Order: sequence, then C-alpha cells, then structure tokens
Amino acid sequence: EIVSRDWSSDVCSSDLSYTGNGSSDGPFIYTGFRPKYVIIKCSSSTDGGNAEWLMYDSARNTYNVTNTRLWGNSSASEYSYSGGSGGYDYDFLSNGFKVRTGNASYGSNTSGYTYIYAAFAEMPFKYARAR
Repeated sequence: EIVSRDWSSDVCSSDLSYTGNGSSDGPFIYTGFRPKYVIIKCSSSTDGGNAEWLMYDSARNTYNVTNTRLWGNSSASEYSYSGGSGGYDYDFLSNGFKVRTGNASYGSNTSGYTYIYAAFAEMPFKYARAR
C-alpha cells in the first residue's frame, strides 16, 4: 500500500531535507515562514535515535528553545529535555528553524546524515497581515 500526503508550498516547506553537521550550532533550515509544526526523520540510518520520527510544535513551547517532542512511531508520551547540553533543542524562527543539538544519539543532527522533514506554517505568508 502506498500513502501520499500532498501540501501546498505556501503552508509547507518545499525543500524537505537537510544534512546534519554534528554541532550544537546545528544547521538552519529555511522554510520561508515561522513553523507551527515540524516532523523530522533521518533517511540515512535507522540506528538508535535515528530510527525515530521526531515531532515538535509551537504549542508545547511558546518561546525558544523548543525542546518538547512527540514520537511519531511510539506510544510514549511527550518528552521535554532540559539538560542544557543540546538534547532535543530547536529554535523556531520567523523564516525557518535551527537545530540546536550536536548529540548524534538524539537522531536529528548526526554529521553527514540526511534528514527529511515537513514544516507547517504558523501563519502562511499569503495570509499574514502587518500588525
């Protein structure tokens, strides 16, 4: 069975992958909008934390650092990491998101690994109005 999900580029980012750098100053992923919801999965490996589907949203963390996640492939409850050493840390920015973890065991920034993602806009630009 094949399942397909299709989204418009004004509510979902069109470039759907990034490469990890292994640094706590991880890659910035440009989406063109502030994310409301991001799903991340390693496509290079299924070892350890790289096997996880990571899900983050702006409802659980209303300001940065965004570090509360859900697992898409588990019945586990949400998990917040507050150890300060870059566990599950992300920043949701006005035009994308920034990976703030260099710890490879957490499955989102192993150096040289490719990660696929889907990022959904908090407010799609075509609907945004000045305040």
